[in-house]
Amino acid sequence: MKLKRSYKMQGARSIVLLLILFSSACARKNTSSNTSSEAASKTSATLNTDASTKPVYDLIKRVVPTHASHFVAEFIPQEEGKDVFEVESSNGKIILRGNNGVSIASALNHYLKYYTHSSITWNGSNLNLPQQLPAVPQKVRNVSPYKYRYYLNYCTFNYTMSWWDWERWQWEIDWMAMNGINMPLALTGQNAIHRRVYKSMGLTDKDLESFFSGPAYFAWFWMGNLDAWGGPLPVSWMDSHEALQKQILERERGLGMTPILPAFTGHVPPAFKDKFPQANLKKTNWDEMFPDVFLLDPDDPMFVEIGKKFIEEEIKAFGTDHLYTSDTFNENRPPSSDSTFLNNISQKVYQSMAAADPKATWIMQGWLFHFSRDFWKTPQIQAMLNAVPDDKMIILDLWSEKNPMWQKTEAYYGKPWIWNMLHNFGGNVNMYGLMDRVATEPAKALHHAQKGKLTGIGLTPEAIEQNPVMYELMMENAWRDTPIELTSWLQGYTRRRYGKENAAANKALEILRRTVYADSVTSGGPESIVAGRPTFSRNTGGVTTNFTYEPLELVNAWDNLMAASNDLQASEGYQFDIVDLTRQVLANYATQVQQQFAQDYQKKDLAAFKKHSAEFISLIEDMDRLLATQEDFLLGRWLNSAKSWGTTSDEKKLYEMNARNLITLWGDKDSKLREYANRQWSGLLNGYYKKRWQQYFDYVTAQMAKGQEINQKVFDEKIKNWEWQWVNSSEAYPDKTAGSSVPVAQEMYRKYNQTIKSSYKAQ
Repeated sequence: MKLKRSYKMQGARSIVLLLILFSSACARKNTSSNTSSEAASKTSATLNTDASTKPVYDLIKRVVPTHASHFVAEFIPQEEGKDVFEVESSNGKIILRGNNGVSIASALNHYLKYYTHSSITWNGSNLNLPQQLPAVPQKVRNVSPYKYRYYLNYCTFNYTMSWWDWERWQWEIDWMAMNGINMPLALTGQNAIHRRVYKSMGLTDKDLESFFSGPAYFAWFWMGNLDAWGGPLPVSWMDSHEALQKQILERERGLGMTPILPAFTGHVPPAFKDKFPQANLKKTNWDEMFPDVFLLDPDDPMFVEIGKKFIEEEIKAFGTDHLYTSDTFNENRPPSSDSTFLNNISQKVYQSMAAADPKATWIMQGWLFHFSRDFWKTPQIQAMLNAVPDDKMIILDLWSEKNPMWQKTEAYYGKPWIWNMLHNFGGNVNMYGLMDRVATEPAKALHHAQKGKLTGIGLTPEAIEQNPVMYELMMENAWRDTPIELTSWLQGYTRRRYGKENAAANKALEILRRTVYADSVTSGGPESIVAGRPTFSRNTGGVTTNFTYEPLELVNAWDNLMAASNDLQASEGYQFDIVDLTRQVLANYATQVQQQFAQDYQKKDLAAFKKHSAEFISLIEDMDRLLATQEDFLLGRWLNSAKSWGTTSDEKKLYEMNARNLITLWGDKDSKLREYANRQWSGLLNGYYKKRWQQYFDYVTAQMAKGQEINQKVFDEKIKNWEWQWVNSSEAYPDKTAGSSVPVAQEMYRKYNQTIKSSYKAQ
């Protein structure tokens, strides 16, 4: 994480930069920003070299500040319309060439990975560069087979990015560029556009209080699932994030990316029905989890009018690259399955974009076709897609590594589409992935006879900052059209991540490959019963603990990775990985302990119940202390980042409530989504999960002592109130690490290794 931390050196300049960018954006607000990405594709002879290479050189200085002078950046043309990069040594310099900033940044990443054996990830980086950089013996030239390399999911903007500032965004944009991303979703700051559009139609800020959600719930507000939850949203938030969006877009476009902006979906404020009583509104509900929201019928003349206003206002504020996202029925069932009805809706959504921007292309998530597959049969899907010209719509096959809908829709019936790895749901903390599929399936799809108009590859995680190996592996596909030979790739990965070769580490990764990274059954890997609302059941609420691998085999991976600790302990990547693997082993073992004290209860053995429940509490405390050594696992960092956006004490309190709520109950105390976004974080373990379990143990012990059965429903009703109280409380949690990762992990290994092995062998 040192690379991310080093960006803080530039934090003092961010406000000045913000003002500069704001002025720049206003000066060019009526011009189309696509010229920046188009210009980057021209030959260096036709470019203003100083201006066009500055964003690239600035990136190089941020990534390798002590070695930036060793690199030279040059522009070259595309190869037959495809992005290209080159790496070459010349006159003691490393020459990085590409057709735009993303390509040159990818060249830099290629050089760092394969010539200096470096690694840059969310969860630890290895950049121990020698004073004299290695030469490139022979020029490297790579051409991407994909026009688009897409990034992000609506949900990522909340499960991970809710509280990001410019410093954190700047790091991410550099990571995106180095990994070949050229088509990022860009949703930040859009509420300010909604506000101006609806105020221009006569609605007031008071009217909009029942519309805008709180900052942790924007994704589901934007997708039309809910109104107002976590609000009311302060105007200060809208203003600050409109400015932040301008910084984000300026940087992305400066590197040659084409960001995707949101379009109108028909979602209107509840007050709209009173202001415009003649409007044709339809109610929809997100599985009865929140109150109804109102959608303007596409047949209503105001639909295209508002959609046009929205795009026009957005272009004024942010410019455009002519790419727009709109998902009208995300996890909401349409009111009719009639093909004519669905065709008409799709047509009007597109018209609302094209009315303001004739060059508009609609980027649509294909998630609805999987999520509501009982509704979306062939006639309905074709009706939705055929309403829009083929060259004006691109479909995101959202979960290609597990549920590839392109194979069930004849490659989306002629529409261009993008192959994506979804991977993570809700930001759950667990080791999980489909490693062999990610290494081979993109190339197979690329050469498939029925691939249709496969035009891109990408990442659509609900949350990031976890399982770094899966994301590095996935983006290896961006610049190749052949499968990845995984055994040798993993050996190279461990060397890059840990800074040196180590046979035990290689063996650990191979075991992980066939255990946690071979799960093709569950949707996101097993979670830990520690994070579940207390119960004797193995699974509860949003927590599922079923394993698709032998947990004992994961302990063998732990043995091997721990055996490498003396050799690799100085590596950031190793420090994170040994903590993460230790956490996973302990999280799995928690189910063993839980099932043991459940048996104790059934046998009415109070002494054994007290013993095993005490072991469970001790396990939670040990996990908390282990995770406290890594900043990526700190609850306090999440909460304090949320509060940092508040300009008043009330705003800070509101944002903290949003942050606490999302990762626990998600909604109110009766929420169906509780624990959906559960996290194994230091602070959350001791401050929430442990206290919840302790109350359960106290209740069960008291009942057993009286010779009475427990009533789970009675306990659940009581604990709901305590959970809601925690969501609305404000006790502080550390946002700085405590302890050293490797020594604490070694301590846990000595304490638990043999006990865990004996437990599994006794089954």
